[in-house]
Order: sequence, then C-alpha cells, then structure tokens
Amino acid sequence: MGDYIVDGAGTGAAAAATPSNQGGNAEQQQSPNPNPDLTGHKLLLLTPLDLPTGWADAVRARYQGLAIEHNRHNPWAGGGPPEDVDWSNVTVLVTGPVLPSPRDAPRLHLVQLQSAGANYVLEHPLFQDTKVAFCTANGVHGPQMAEWVIMTYLAFQHRLPHYLDMQKEGYWDRDSHNIDTLDTVHQRIGILGYGSIGRQVARVATAMGAEVYAYTAHPRPAPESRRDKGYYVPGLGDPEGVLPSRWFSGTSGADLNEFLASGLDLLVVAVPLTPQTRGMLGRAQFRVLAEAGKRDDERRGKKTYMANVGRGPVVDTEALMEALDEGWIRGAALDVTDPEPLPREHPLWHKPNLIVTPHVSSDSTHYIDRLMAIVDINLERLSRGERFINQVNKKQGY
Repeated sequence: MGDYIVDGAGTGAAAAATPSNQGGNAEQQQSPNPNPDLTGHKLLLLTPLDLPTGWADAVRARYQGLAIEHNRHNPWAGGGPPEDVDWSNVTVLVTGPVLPSPRDAPRLHLVQLQSAGANYVLEHPLFQDTKVAFCTANGVHGPQMAEWVIMTYLAFQHRLPHYLDMQKEGYWDRDSHNIDTLDTVHQRIGILGYGSIGRQVARVATAMGAEVYAYTAHPRPAPESRRDKGYYVPGLGDPEGVLPSRWFSGTSGADLNEFLASGLDLLVVAVPLTPQTRGMLGRAQFRVLAEAGKRDDERRGKKTYMANVGRGPVVDTEALMEALDEGWIRGAALDVTDPEPLPREHPLWHKPNLIVTPHVSSDSTHYIDRLMAIVDINLERLSRGERFINQVNKKQGY
C-alpha cells in the first residue's frame, strides 16, 4: 500500500469541481478555470523517494482543497500501474513511464513527468487521445549533466583514463607526458539542443574560456525568443540566451550540416528523442565533422569530440563506431546508447577513445528537491488557470 497524506477537504467534490478530460482534440490541452484552493483536486505522486521535509505540510497549508497521496510504487521498475490506487479522482499525477488508461483516470488534468524527455509516453492513449497536459522535469538535470559533460571532456583532454590505467599498474608514466594537452580556452563548443542542459553546459564552458555555438530547431532571432521559458535552477543556466556567440537553427539536413561544419572542438548532443531526431547523427554527419577540420584554417587538423547526454537513438551506433575507428572524430563520451542497456558483448565497448557510463549523468541528491519545485510551480499555475511550465507540445513531442 502507498503512503497517504490526505488533506481535510478530501475528494468528494472532485466530480463537480474538475471536468472530464475525455473528448475533444488532444492538441487543445486543458486550461482549467482558476481554483485558488484547488478544491476537488487530488495529487498522486508515484515515487519511492522521500519527499522533501515539510513539503506536504506547506502544500496542504497553501491549497486547503487539495488531497495528496504519496505512493511508493517505482514507475521506473517496469510493470503497470499500482493496484492500490483509486484513479477515478486523481487530477494531478507525478510519475515516470507508468500511466493509467484514460478510462480509469477520467478527471486527470496534468501529468508531471519525472524526466526531461517525454519520448516514452508519446504513443500512450492518455497522451494521444485526451486533453491531459503533460509536463517534463526539464531543468532539474542541468547542473549535474553539465558537470558530466565537462568532466568527461576534461578527462579526455588530460588523458585521465590512461593515467588511471597506469595507477592500477603502479607505473609512474610521465614519459608520455608532452605539451600537446589542450585546455578549453578558446575552444569552440557546439550544443545541439539548447535547452536547460545545454544552457548550463554553456555557462560552465564560457566560464572556462570556451566559445559556444547553439543549435535549435526553430530560429531565435530576437532576444525574447532566446529566453528560457522553462524551469531552471535559480542563478544557473543561460536564462536570457546571451552566451552563444553564434546561433544556428533549422530542421533540414543542410541546416544541421552547416552547424556541424562550423569547426567544433566539442559537440554536445542534448536533443530529445522524437521521430525527427532519431538517427539525426549518422555517417554523413560524422563525415561533415571530419571534413570541417580540414577546411578550417584556424583549426586545421583538429577533430571534434562528441558527448551524448540526450538519447541513444539520436546517434546511429554503427556510424559512430565507424567514425571512431576511422578517426573522423577525436573520441566520444556516451551516457546514453543504442541499444540501451548496452549488451556486454557489443563492439562499441571496445572502440578507441571512448567513455561510456550507464545513463547516470542525471543522478543527483538534489533531484527530488528540484522536481518538487516544478510541481510547486505547476500547482500554482493550476490554481490560477494558467499554462503549465515545461508543458509538452503534443504535436512536436517535447
């Protein structure tokens, strides 16, 4: 059974206070009427994690009509929805891949996902066939994932994997030390997908003296269009979108190749997985990266290093292995792979100049605090009848 924290108002008035999500166009997501006390609403949190100390009491005091249920079912462990939940009066759900059927949860208004991506819900009837709004946890991962990107890049630049191997052997290997170690000053970092993760990478990279190029699907010509309208950790990221020295955009292969040909020392892959981004980086794109190093007089002979913290299928694995074998790129750091998990016998493990971690770049002890900060914002917006933060565009899938 779950842990239950139920506010005094209960949910008996739910039917009258919260309309059904059934019918209508799924593109026309719900914009509820203002409801300051959230009377008739019920929040269900599916997570085995402890909630931040005092969080439930603070929410209870602010929204006296809201019922809260914390069920410790792990939505990432596989299987279906928990059997000990009455879905009929749930209006706000915090979850991962586990979703109820539209029939079982007729009054659901909002699904708050616990991940930055929404790719695993795009085919679910609750996403496709109802007006339920879906929001991501975009922004909670920026600090730790930016650290992972910079950490793996610096490890490669300073040959840390080699020295760790020598440490295991008890060998003081200064003989291979030379002056060709590259630091990040004046290096060019291209960020494919300038969302919350990419913006924090830009913040750290520019602090280290690097130059940043950004790439987004849609043009961002005006200052207002470059602002971050999603959640970000206060004081971090690039809220105004002022850090990139160049901004590329587009959805065609030619648009992407123009960005890849711009002489990148580090390519950071941080786009969501959608039908449009699946296989986005293939053999042709790796060849563009390779040729860019030959044409750019300023960077002649230099090659690109790639870090993927988006989703594995964005990169064609066979093409990546060829690029590593042929030396079209300097190396790669992967926190996501295709397939995932990467089988023990997969040849990718043994490619040169490669760092692989098992999808852990988003791990942080601050994760639940940041996630609940997004829930706080969206409960407030629900009470005001406003559009939610981090709301997924159902047509675009992110």
